Amino acid sequence: MINNKGRYTELIKTEAGRLGFLSCGISKAEFLEEEAPRLESWLNKNMHGEMGYMENYFDKRLDPTLLVPGARSVVSLLLNYFPKENQTSDTYKISKYAYGTDYHFVIKDKLKQLLNFIGTEIGEVHGRAFVDSAPVLDKAWAARSGLGWMGKHTNLLTKQLGSFYFIAELIIDLELDYDHPVTDHCGSCTACLDACPTQAIVEPYVVDGSKCISYFTIELKDQIPASMKGSFDDWMFGCDICQDVCPWNRFSKSHNEPLFDPNPEIMKMSRQDWEEITEEVFKELFKNSPLKRAGFDKLKDSIDYLKE
Repeated sequence: MINNKGRYTELIKTEAGRLGFLSCGISKAEFLEEEAPRLESWLNKNMHGEMGYMENYFDKRLDPTLLVPGARSVVSLLLNYFPKENQTSDTYKISKYAYGTDYHFVIKDKLKQLLNFIGTEIGEVHGRAFVDSAPVLDKAWAARSGLGWMGKHTNLLTKQLGSFYFIAELIIDLELDYDHPVTDHCGSCTACLDACPTQAIVEPYVVDGSKCISYFTIELKDQIPASMKGSFDDWMFGCDICQDVCPWNRFSKSHNEPLFDPNPEIMKMSRQDWEEITEEVFKELFKNSPLKRAGFDKLKDSIDYLKE
């Protein structure tokens, strides 16, 4: 008798690779018992700052069957975004993930193709695609699915490729063969904790989101507190410091997704160009960019904060 679970699992993983995903892991769709007390404690300590949406849908964040009735499997996928080139050293910095087209567009399209493939090749399978725009603990699911371990900076890490990749999921009502978590390889290293200029990594595996440069430059609606002055190291949108110093990212390899290629106009912008950018130019340059999320006013505030 043919083991359909194994055949379906192999079909899905092969197609994920064909679509350009780095890797694909699968775990059983069930309540995240270990993560529940951690998430509750994190929220109770107000480490989400003004990100009120983190408090919403607490149960759904922990139970995929509340997002997809009858869910049996969580299919986790990684997509590389490590760039071939970086910004010039003497300018205001943006996170590497924001160099090209907004990843939500790119990954959603690939996930739709994968869901369609499953429907065509396997049959009537119900499910939903998620790219960090719904209450899904993507790093927890990726770790459960054996795609890496949660580093001390709380990013997913792999020995082969480091951490510069996006995580996405399909939650489907199809039973598959499940993968197993891998071991932690952070060891005694504290590079990320030592390098964080705002001490946002309050202890290994715990990040106070309300102290993170990414929070201040993207999520915070109010003015950046004066107490943070001088600690941003010229980051105006996001921050890559904890990833840049991680020894495992020595193994990062450039992506092969054309839509993630840097916008050449952005890459050559000097400090003066950023300081003089107009709303019209911003809207044109960043119409399909992650920077659009922060918005023109927020970006200008961050730049003004850095140059004062």
